[in-house]
Amino acid sequence: MLKSFARASLLAAALSLPLSFSAHAEEKTDFKVCWSIYVGWMPWGYLQDSGIMKKWADKYDISVEIVQINDYVESINQYTAGEYDGCSMTNMDALSIPAGGGVDTTALIVGDYSNGNDGIILKDKTDLAEIKGQTVNLVELSVSHYLLARALDSVGLSERDLTVVNTSDADMIAAYATPEVTSVVTWNPLLSEIEAQPNATKVFDSSGIPGEIIDVMMVNTETLADNPNFGKALVGAWYELMGIMSTDSDEGVAARTAMAEASGTDLAGYDAQLATTKMFYTPTDAVEFTKSAELPSTMKFVAEFLFDKGILGEGAPSPEFVGVAFADGSVYGDQNNVKLRFDPSFMAMAAEGAL
Repeated sequence: MLKSFARASLLAAALSLPLSFSAHAEEKTDFKVCWSIYVGWMPWGYLQDSGIMKKWADKYDISVEIVQINDYVESINQYTAGEYDGCSMTNMDALSIPAGGGVDTTALIVGDYSNGNDGIILKDKTDLAEIKGQTVNLVELSVSHYLLARALDSVGLSERDLTVVNTSDADMIAAYATPEVTSVVTWNPLLSEIEAQPNATKVFDSSGIPGEIIDVMMVNTETLADNPNFGKALVGAWYELMGIMSTDSDEGVAARTAMAEASGTDLAGYDAQLATTKMFYTPTDAVEFTKSAELPSTMKFVAEFLFDKGILGEGAPSPEFVGVAFADGSVYGDQNNVKLRFDPSFMAMAAEGAL
């Protein structure tokens, strides 16, 4: 259940941030990154506990502390405020909170994307188009809301065709059990629990928009530029663990078991969540995804959604308000206000064995 508190981008959190923050990047030796509970981010806790992070930090003569923060939005806020040098978050939340707030942020490690972990369930209905006219319970302005918008596009509907009801993820299962709730959008493990109800049908999930809900270790761009060893140590440690946890060796099973327990489930439960998560276990796959032609289109969808909901930076006049830079040098949005960068160069070093 702990994962259910992740990945909810809240309007209040976004709007409470100032427009910009002072950059204090400089050469330094001590770094901190933060993370919160979610299937694709559990490796960060294991990196700290297992000593793998320390091994790589020692290699580059630096220290890296990996800190778990129980509240996801709070973790992003603390990163945005400069308390941390990096933080795990979705592409959507990175664009709306730090980038929209003026903090130049780089996608250092593109770890995974949701490939079925988020979905829409109808009660006593079996077709997505039947959602028309219904009230839909979801965490407003979260990735669930984004998923709904994309799903409606696929059947020629829009949010005007239904009524969205903001519902806490903590209340979602109980809400579904009430007669007045007829459709919900949520994520695992809640999704699986509700789908198991006899009158529930999952009519759309994130595998229908592959590669759009992306989970990333974001870092401060200026900090990374002034301290490339920070990026090398993080990336080196990450892919060492990816190589371990992707196998069924004793070491791999032990690692996944530890991550499962830390997230409040067991190995079978954690493996089930991994099955609907497209993990990039190799840096080569992550680099290929980051360079893909689809990523700019995805970020355009995300920017338009955030602008439509009023959470793309305070006073943003258009979806192009914040510039997003891609691996080929192209930019979506304002080239004079680039605040989010997809830079696969450190992952490429890992792929080349150059770390």
